[in-house]
Amino acid sequence: MARTTYQDLLDAGVHFGHLTRKWDPKMAKYIFMERNGIHIIDLNKTLTKLEEAASAIKQIVKSGRKVLFVATKKQAKEIIAQQAKEVNMPFVTERWLGGMLTNFATVRKSIKKMSNIDKMQKDGTYDVLSKKEKLMIQRERIKLESLLGGIADLNRLPAALFIIDVKKEHIAVSEAIKLNIPTFAMVDTNSDPTNIDFPIPANDDATKSISLIAGIISKAIQEGLDERKRDKEDEAEKEAAAAKAQVDNGGEAQEANAGAKRPRKAKDGE
Repeated sequence: MARTTYQDLLDAGVHFGHLTRKWDPKMAKYIFMERNGIHIIDLNKTLTKLEEAASAIKQIVKSGRKVLFVATKKQAKEIIAQQAKEVNMPFVTERWLGGMLTNFATVRKSIKKMSNIDKMQKDGTYDVLSKKEKLMIQRERIKLESLLGGIADLNRLPAALFIIDVKKEHIAVSEAIKLNIPTFAMVDTNSDPTNIDFPIPANDDATKSISLIAGIISKAIQEGLDERKRDKEDEAEKEAAAAKAQVDNGGEAQEANAGAKRPRKAKDGE
């Protein structure tokens, strides 16, 4: 079953690119035509690339790894945060900190600092501080939550990035390339798709377009999570069945041994 249709993409305005004077020539193969000074994206190619991206990201998640959602532009932030939360994936929607991937150990220290502040509030340490100290800690906590709240549970580097607007998030793309982390992204007509492993040619400015594409990727991730859960359940059942069979075989063997050792009754006349 197709994840979406040509008509759905059309209705969401996925085909609207940027002004022709703002285009990136490397997007030429994904452009269908030019209309009123605006490039129109070939939705047939969008459908193909979207299916490729969804299938690949599903397999990554099925293997038990995380996908980091990245979108800091105003019209995408809330959509991406919601989609990421629904599938329990990390996200960055405020500002991409330089070194968030390449200097991940330092970022983890900042996340730990945030959890230490929470710990202080729970164990009573926070209550004995002066009013000024409390205010400073509160401000720091709010700042850390804003920047790192979406990746608080990310204990190791993500297995992939899903990005909205690769031109705006060029630092994230650059860090992913350095670390050989696969990138999945909505790529508009003003962007370079050659650095992206799974480019999805689409309008990355309209909320309807972002919501549709992000929703499809999110659904593919959920499918991967569900399949992983089923595989684990099947494996657990097989292990339980094997253990039961071993116990049953062990009991039969004990009975057989007991029968062999039992003394033979003497017949009459012996």
